[in-house]
Amino acid sequence: MPEDATPAEVIQIVGRMGAKGILRLKCRITDGKDKGKVLMRNVIGPVKIGDILMLRETEMESSGSFSRR
Repeated sequence: MPEDATPAEVIQIVGRMGAKGILRLKCRITDGKDKGKVLMRNVIGPVKIGDILMLRETEMESSGSFSRR
């Protein structure tokens, strides 16, 4: 487990975006200086409610805007 990663628990799956199977979800930081903070994240891969994600950074949230170019 990387030392600079922060654990976060998936609390809600908001929806799917794009053709690559990107999931938009809410996760709650479970440890560190931002403990209790709820973030929106975009994740690729199989994820379910209750899973623990290891986030490299907890400052930025996902914007939620995916547009075609």
